[in-house]
Amino acid sequence: MKSILMLMAGAMAAGSVVAAQAATHLTVYQDPNCGCCTGWVKHMESAGFAVTSIKTADVAQHKNRLGVPSQLSSCHTAIIAASGQIVEGHVPANVVNKLLAQPTVKGVAAPGMPANAPGMGALDGNLVTVDFNGREFSRD
Repeated sequence: MKSILMLMAGAMAAGSVVAAQAATHLTVYQDPNCGCCTGWVKHMESAGFAVTSIKTADVAQHKNRLGVPSQLSSCHTAIIAASGQIVEGHVPANVVNKLLAQPTVKGVAAPGMPANAPGMGALDGNLVTVDFNGREFSRD
């Protein structure tokens, strides 16, 4: 009986993690002609995130409004609805989950157009994401 209760508790906990992630909504601002941005959106959706994509010719306006440091800029910018945290560029879904677990971190970035990032190419263990202070946040 005790093992059944433990299994049920474990299943409920796992289910709540999946439900929480599935409920995580991002709004991404991207250029209407950017295929790699669309690839990143698909990556995030396949990882269980809900994504609203706003196609705009003035992505820079949104970067400025959201406080993205210019030296960390990439081709698209997303905001996490529940926390207000910012995801700049081709940041992998597992790093966004890590960001969500650290609510004091304002945002993370994969600066530029890294070839080894979701929407650009396969992760190879060498993609470095940084927080908005420029410190390494993750290596994937």
